[in-house]
Amino acid sequence: MNSMKVINKKNILILIVIIVFYAVAQALINNGTINNFYEITLATICINIILAVSLNLVTGFTGQFSLGHAGFMSIGAYVGALINMEMNSTLGFLVGILAGAVAAAIVGILIGIPTLRLKGDYLAIATLGMAEIIRVVFLNMDDITNGAAGLNGIPRFTNWMWLFIFTALTIILISNFVRSSHGRACISIREDEIAAESMGINTTMYKVMAFAIGAFFAGIAGALYSSYFYFIKPNIFGFMKSIDILVIVVFGGMGSITGSVIAAVVLAVLTTFLQSYSELRMIIYALLLIVIMIFRPQGLMGTKEITDLFKIVKKNEKNQ
Repeated sequence: MNSMKVINKKNILILIVIIVFYAVAQALINNGTINNFYEITLATICINIILAVSLNLVTGFTGQFSLGHAGFMSIGAYVGALINMEMNSTLGFLVGILAGAVAAAIVGILIGIPTLRLKGDYLAIATLGMAEIIRVVFLNMDDITNGAAGLNGIPRFTNWMWLFIFTALTIILISNFVRSSHGRACISIREDEIAAESMGINTTMYKVMAFAIGAFFAGIAGALYSSYFYFIKPNIFGFMKSIDILVIVVFGGMGSITGSVIAAVVLAVLTTFLQSYSELRMIIYALLLIVIMIFRPQGLMGTKEITDLFKIVKKNEKNQ
């Protein structure tokens, strides 16, 4: 009963913090304190959180080194944009997000089944090649995607409310998945795939499952991106986009959802202040990675979550 009370109190506290954060941000947007420039930064943070948390499920929790996350994002962006442009309504926007996410997940399954038999660098090369194939396909579908010129004039339905809802849902759903028996199976694959298989865990199924879930949420991020920034083209979703997402995951900690959130915020704010020096951005990213790898190779949070603080506080209270 006591543990149930603690869980309930913790969940209520987290819910209150989420609601207060949303209300404060919305109030600041409404009164103009957060202007258009900072609102773009806020949107970028939310989209990057969705991308980083979903990639962390694949790379951090399941241990599968993927460099193709931008490819799944592009599927969500183009499918969402085309449906959004056709229907031009809030319903069309939501249908586009769902369709883009499902399309990305299906492609993730189709690609994951053959490629996830590979490991390490070989898997990274295979997923990178997959992302490039997707980009080239969109580049050459002139009649549908307008080729290299991209899609312009996409109706803008993405706002702070939808960004917050989908970001919160991504964090909650992936956190619950990681804590479930399926999530534990994914973690066991990361720790020792041979031992996991010998214990009767279907490693191929769980790797494909994690890959599909990661692709699904990357598709959501892509659809939100296309509806917020009006314009998309294939080059936006190139190799460097996948690297950007991976940097966030490594910086925050592979195996920590909290770390991905913190890293997405820090790097987005850093990018905002370095916009006048765009050529220095990648140099600073590289230096950050080098410093992290030398002094804290496990990332900012390692495998810890913010909920671990509750356990520490509770332990200290018992000791007192």
